[in-house]
Amino acid sequence: MTQEIADSLKARVREKMLRQLNEDGAPDAEQDDPRQIAIENDLEAIDSVPDGDPLIEELAARYLVP
Repeated sequence: MTQEIADSLKARVREKMLRQLNEDGAPDAEQDDPRQIAIENDLEAIDSVPDGDPLIEELAARYLVP
C-alpha cells in the first residue's frame, strides 16, 4: 500500500468516526453510551498510530461500508 493511499484511508476512517459522533448528538450526562465510548476510543487509537498501521485497516473494516 502506498503512503498516499494509506493517508487517504486513515483520513476517511477518521472522518467517518467523527461524522458518527456528530450525528449521535451530545452525550447523555446521566448514562454512558457504549457506542459513543467505543468510537471515541477508536479515534484516540487511530490518531496514535502511524500511517500504514494494521489498525487502520481493522477500523476501516469496522466503519466503512464496502
